[in-house]
Amino acid sequence: EYKRLSGISVAHLYRLRKSKPYRQRRVNITKTKATAIAIGQRRCPEPNGRPGFLRVDTVHQGDQDGVKGVYHINAVDQVTQWEVVVCVPRISEEYVKPALIALLAQFPFQIHGFHSDNGSEFINRMVGDLLEKLLIEQTKSRPRRSNDNGLVESKNGAVIRKHMGYTYIAAENAAKVERFYNSHFNNYVNFHRPSGQVKIVTDSKGKQKRTYPVYATPWEVLSQLPDVSAYLKPGVTLSSLERIAKTQSDTDAARKMQEAKRKLFLDFQPARRTA
Repeated sequence: EYKRLSGISVAHLYRLRKSKPYRQRRVNITKTKATAIAIGQRRCPEPNGRPGFLRVDTVHQGDQDGVKGVYHINAVDQVTQWEVVVCVPRISEEYVKPALIALLAQFPFQIHGFHSDNGSEFINRMVGDLLEKLLIEQTKSRPRRSNDNGLVESKNGAVIRKHMGYTYIAAENAAKVERFYNSHFNNYVNFHRPSGQVKIVTDSKGKQKRTYPVYATPWEVLSQLPDVSAYLKPGVTLSSLERIAKTQSDTDAARKMQEAKRKLFLDFQPARRTA
């Protein structure tokens, strides 16, 4: 029965094993099964006009010679567009956990939701336990829904990339960038930089279109919310926020922020060697 097969070379047998008929008869393919990660609910947040539902993402400041640059963590409130940015040298528990605690503390209102994409920097047990301890609901983007985290992704480009650029910033400069964010940048963005406020218009066919008829700062949007005092953190009042907003004009705030940014980038440049 196997007399004819005994005369076939081993090399030809390997070639036959690659043929389509052989693979159809002998090869069994098992599809990879997705691993369920029980951290965060896979759904879109529903703030219903309430502040405190954050969209969060990271922005990497490039590589150089195989060395990672700093990481910016960007958080934007869905309703008011209140934005807080922090900077870390690496995405690890050692740096991300204290950065998230500092980030959440900078928002003037209570935080109820934390929404991110499915990256491991936020979908992990450390972040899940931290948010659970603070009674903050964690949600994550759904598959094939590219706009689930569109708000913060648009801010990544319009705010962070506009001011910090795309060039490499070494990880050892993370503390300097963090001081700049905390002292100048975050206050400028929230109290002095207007943002387009979305309005969804539905036509007669049911098609929805996003328009931006009003431009206002996050502080102005927050101050005009009904019963806004009920959303603020203990010890934070509208009058205290208003004093911060009126400390300087929008033009002066922008000028001081740009001057601080210029000094920051000069600090990144290596010192010139003298002969």
